[in-house]
Amino acid sequence: MRLPPTRYVGRFAPTPSGPLHAGSLVAALASWLDARAQGGHWLVRIEDVDTPRCVPGAAARILQQLATCGLLPDAPPLWQHRRSAAYASALLTLQARGLVYPCGCTRKDIGGHTYAGTCRDGLHGKAVRAMRLLTLRDGADVTVDWSDRRLGAQQQNVTQDVGDFVLKRADGLWAYQLAVVVDDAFQGITDIVRGEDLADNTARQIWLQEQLGGPRPRYWHGPLVLAADGHKLSKQNGATALDLAQPLRALQAAARVLELPALPAHSHDDWLAQAVLAWRARWMA
Repeated sequence: MRLPPTRYVGRFAPTPSGPLHAGSLVAALASWLDARAQGGHWLVRIEDVDTPRCVPGAAARILQQLATCGLLPDAPPLWQHRRSAAYASALLTLQARGLVYPCGCTRKDIGGHTYAGTCRDGLHGKAVRAMRLLTLRDGADVTVDWSDRRLGAQQQNVTQDVGDFVLKRADGLWAYQLAVVVDDAFQGITDIVRGEDLADNTARQIWLQEQLGGPRPRYWHGPLVLAADGHKLSKQNGATALDLAQPLRALQAAARVLELPALPAHSHDDWLAQAVLAWRARWMA
């Protein structure tokens, strides 16, 4: 579906590894509010490229949960599992520029450290396991500066802090970083609103955007919902599915995390309209 021209296109991009929980509703609400506050389009992308993590039926449940909360996208969802040809084309583009090389290192070889470019000059008899993106510019480290609308000025030396990162995995699946960057460009995403736990991905995604000739979106990384142990609430640490028997109550809880004031709730739609105004006053002033 082709959307009409707009200066703002945002997206919510869940992995269907389970239903939405309180933390993922915060991310969804933030991205929806930002799009509506700026008169833009809001899209949903199902990031199911990492198939071993995907749970049957989870994507449909996520879409239903969003609809129950009144967070409706402006176009049908994009499904990453249908986008393999686009990722392959991007990889070929990078290979033609000499920016991608095969890597034969295992996780044990790397030892949990930043990848040191061991296979940049050849496999040395090892079998190909993955394809990596070179993080050097004219032989020097790649340092990316960017500005976050909430966190302010950011900088990362991608070469030293991340290393040459994987675009195609040892199991043959496309890596998250490549799929996200290719799909953001394809969908014309201008603004990425997500949790601050993903801020560390931004510099390498900007580097990849540059190598593929794509535009750089604006970024807003928001506060997280924390579990009882102080870590980010996630499916991995046992976050329970949202109780949407009273969807407005769930939205109000998410709004508190986003530092929005308490809003009177005459109706669900009225609350959402007021939340858009509150977002504009809090995060766009």
